[in-house]
Amino acid sequence: MIVQLTGTLVEVLPSRVVLDVGGVGYELGVSSTTAASLPHAGEAGVTVLTRMIVREDAMELYGFATREERALFDQLRAISGVGPKLALAVLSTFTASQLATVVATEDAARMAQVPGVGKKKASRLLVELSDVFSKNAELRGLVGLGATGPGQIPLAGAAQAASAGVDAEATEALLSMGFTPQEAELALEGREESGALTIEAALSYALRRLGSGR
Repeated sequence: MIVQLTGTLVEVLPSRVVLDVGGVGYELGVSSTTAASLPHAGEAGVTVLTRMIVREDAMELYGFATREERALFDQLRAISGVGPKLALAVLSTFTASQLATVVATEDAARMAQVPGVGKKKASRLLVELSDVFSKNAELRGLVGLGATGPGQIPLAGAAQAASAGVDAEATEALLSMGFTPQEAELALEGREESGALTIEAALSYALRRLGSGR
């Protein structure tokens, strides 16, 4: 198993790089995040973390600038229906810490921005990755979601905090429109289950309920 290569960068493109190691050129699939972090072609002594995938018809190498990205690549590939290309698409859209935040806040809209990921798949990825982060202490630590430590919020805590923030802002907006606190509270019941996870969606959901009840 090849887990790391050090050599001279021959070519750097948004989706792949070529690394010369002792006269042998290795082509590695990469995320645009990793590609952007690498020096220009011609630079010597460049180390790239790798993951080798062996299939019946091919052997493929993928490169990563950080341990965090490689760990997330492994976890994404472990999800049913997610291959290397889709995993790299996710990692090209989000850094490791950004992805952890998207998962923690259950932000399906942002997850659906990944090329090849629709609304249905976005929701499934969030569920799968939430389970991964919850069970994998090492991965939580890599992306800064440790359960303890200064300034760190557990995954569940981050999601709860985000939800409370949406409720608070939506409630404030409803109060400014003349609704009572009791009306606002009742109008927002069940908003998460309905998929109203942003402030705008929560407010729209509440106004629909208030309109139908008057």
